[in-house]
Amino acid sequence: MAVYDNTHAPYQAGGVAGRVVTAFTVAINSLMRWQDARATRMALSRLTDRELDDIGLSRGDIEWVVRR
Repeated sequence: MAVYDNTHAPYQAGGVAGRVVTAFTVAINSLMRWQDARATRMALSRLTDRELDDIGLSRGDIEWVVRR
């Protein structure tokens, strides 16, 4: 009986196609993280000092929260 091994993701064997897919994936993930950080920063910046205090933050904490 033959065993079929399907544990490798497509393009994982290397070569140009694998590197292109990896580079594209890294770029897309970086853009998504940047957009999430930007949206979080904007949302927190719109809150008043009182609202930030209600959730246990201050204006100085916004960058710290975004970079976590």
